[in-house]
Amino acid sequence: MTEPVPPSAGETLDALMPGERAVIARLEGEPAVRRRLMELGLVPGTALELVRRAPMGDPIEFTARGVHLSLRKSEAGLIHVTR
Repeated sequence: MTEPVPPSAGETLDALMPGERAVIARLEGEPAVRRRLMELGLVPGTALELVRRAPMGDPIEFTARGVHLSLRKSEAGLIHVTR
């Protein structure tokens, strides 16, 4: 029997609101994109906090491992998180 999936398990980084914290659950996308994200330190288990969004919603700024990073909304949609 499988365990129920928590409602927040399907969220992606681009769905968070400023000030919300989450932990990376998994990465999706092309191998080259996943590799680039992992080289930036965005690996499963990493805690992060959404800092702010640009006025039009793209890019998204967040902190991870004490570093401020910005990603396009399309890239942030590839990062699945849990709260």
